[in-house]
Amino acid sequence: MPNIKLIGVAASRTFRNIWMVEELGAAYTHDPIHYTDPALKTPAYLAINPNAKVPMAVIDGTAIFESLAINIYLAEKFGGALAPSGAEERGLVAQWSLWAATAVEDDLGKWAYNTMFLPEAERDPKLAAECLARVQTPLAVLDSVLAKQAFLVGDRFTVADLNVACVCYRLLPMELADKPNLKRWLHAAWARPAAITARRARGDKV
Repeated sequence: MPNIKLIGVAASRTFRNIWMVEELGAAYTHDPIHYTDPALKTPAYLAINPNAKVPMAVIDGTAIFESLAINIYLAEKFGGALAPSGAEERGLVAQWSLWAATAVEDDLGKWAYNTMFLPEAERDPKLAAECLARVQTPLAVLDSVLAKQAFLVGDRFTVADLNVACVCYRLLPMELADKPNLKRWLHAAWARPAAITARRARGDKV
């Protein structure tokens, strides 16, 4: 029986890892510490993540941090359809996960903060517009790839799809009329039962 502990409030990137363990059907414990909690700087948490940030996890005694890395590790360790099969798929899983983190996440996050999360007086509409415009290029790349294949790696939903869909979470309420393949793939991913469980854990009404 695997021993999986996820650390971090669900209304953070920890919900990405909740989705993953729910896909695996694995039992886990959850320490819902908030990302602003000073306790993250105490020795017990710093031993798991010296950056004092969530999410982090302890999986069969192995401490690991960074949400997308945690998901890749879980897939590799416990196998199944979500796991890469062979070196080629491992490379593609890493490719798409790193691509999402470097090409999409920063601009999409800044757009969300400056349109939804920051107090209105602190928002920067110019920055939000610039970020939204800039992220269109990588999103068009993703749409073009998904025009030719149903999934990012192989012929099935894998941790690559899960990781990229997590990064693209803020796109869900957008029309995406000019990116129909991305829209189809994204909504299908987030309609999975494990994804719905993760969204409900973070407080979404789905």
